[in-house]
Amino acid sequence: MRLAIIGAGGMAGEHARQFHALEGVELVAVCDLDGDKAHAFADEHGIPAVYTDLEAMLARDDIQAVSNVTPDGVHRATTLAAVAAGKHVLCEKPLATNAADAEEMAAAARETGVINMVNLSYRDAPAIQLARELVAEGRLGRVMHVDASYRQSWLVSDAWGRWDQDSQWLWRLSEAHGSKGVLGDVGVHILDFASFPVGDIAAVTCRLKCFDKAPDNRIGEYTLDANDSALMQVEFAGGALGTVQATRWATGHHNSLTLSVHGDRGALRVDLDAARDRVEVCFDEDVHPARWRELTAPPTPSIYRRFVDSVASGINDQPDFARGAALQKVLDACFDSDARGGVLRLEGQGT
Repeated sequence: MRLAIIGAGGMAGEHARQFHALEGVELVAVCDLDGDKAHAFADEHGIPAVYTDLEAMLARDDIQAVSNVTPDGVHRATTLAAVAAGKHVLCEKPLATNAADAEEMAAAARETGVINMVNLSYRDAPAIQLARELVAEGRLGRVMHVDASYRQSWLVSDAWGRWDQDSQWLWRLSEAHGSKGVLGDVGVHILDFASFPVGDIAAVTCRLKCFDKAPDNRIGEYTLDANDSALMQVEFAGGALGTVQATRWATGHHNSLTLSVHGDRGALRVDLDAARDRVEVCFDEDVHPARWRELTAPPTPSIYRRFVDSVASGINDQPDFARGAALQKVLDACFDSDARGGVLRLEGQGT
């Protein structure tokens, strides 16, 4: 398979490394509006052709698929162009910045018949795949309560670089640069992480907050107005209640995802910091003494591998654009919930 990459930013490098490692995949082109950036990227990853004009790159008949690693705000335009050109598409998350755009993308891919997947990369963790199997098998009984969290600390730690000096972080804090904040960036991951094993989210209330981070909340051309903490209360289609959170202010956590699922016959916990292939479980004879034990999940292929296999077989694996659009509906509902307020202030208890 001959594949091209759209976008030459930091995450595009991860896509290039992953696809380079797969037998039978040839990276043949990269496109970015910044020509110097695209040439540097091509040199680093051994990619022979560089474009600043997406239409020109998509006109090549020898390119079968593209990996779209552009900023969130241009996913729709670039993906629709690729789909119209008959290219199979792996698109970074979130699929779009609103549900209408995401549904348009899903419909276009469906009508064209191209393979379409969205990079919800934590599906690659064997633990979450095993968690889904345990719930589906009824080992937990009826699911009653769910807790899920995605904790990052790059606003307080320089482990990933200086957020206040590097454009790859600053754009994520600015709505004018296409960011939907922590909710759109990693909230989409934790919503998928929670609902993939448990089932669809049927209702949500949400509180978002953007904390002061700089004088006048501005650094250069970037207005720092995108949310950086999100708290959600959700109800799943099966009736379970849950809490879901995402933040960039979790001091002590570089990139931590956790999930706990509690049913009337058992429970499970996943902590990707502890291990990507282990699930803690409490069911059967362990329920009454509240005893937990570990299960090791078998290896699972990466989404890059599954995308390539889907192109080869013609059978679209998950998560596809329809899943991305369904998650975008939840994200839209979160923004709507926050905008509507509904916060009860208690007199004498601060602001």
